[in-house]
Amino acid sequence: MTDVQHLSNQQRFVIANDGGHAVMSYRLFTREGNAAVDFNSTYVPPEFRGKGLAEKLVRAGLAWAKEQGYELHASCWYVAKFIR
Repeated sequence: MTDVQHLSNQQRFVIANDGGHAVMSYRLFTREGNAAVDFNSTYVPPEFRGKGLAEKLVRAGLAWAKEQGYELHASCWYVAKFIR
C-alpha cells in the first residue's frame, strides 16, 4: 500500500490503497528558459490520513524533480513546506 508510482503521462505520483488513491499532481513548464515543475495538488482520502502517505508522495516527487534538474515550485501549500 505504500509504494509510490510515478505516472508521468498523467503528471502525478500515486499510492494505491484498498479502493482509493493518494495523489500528488504537478505540471511542467519553462520559466526564463529553465525547465521547471509546479507541484499543485496533494490529496489523501480521509480513511488513509495520518499515515505519512502525503509526505511519502512529496519526498518521491521532489527526489524525481531534482534528478531531472527541474526548478522547483509548489502552488500546493503542503508541498511548499518541504521546499522552503
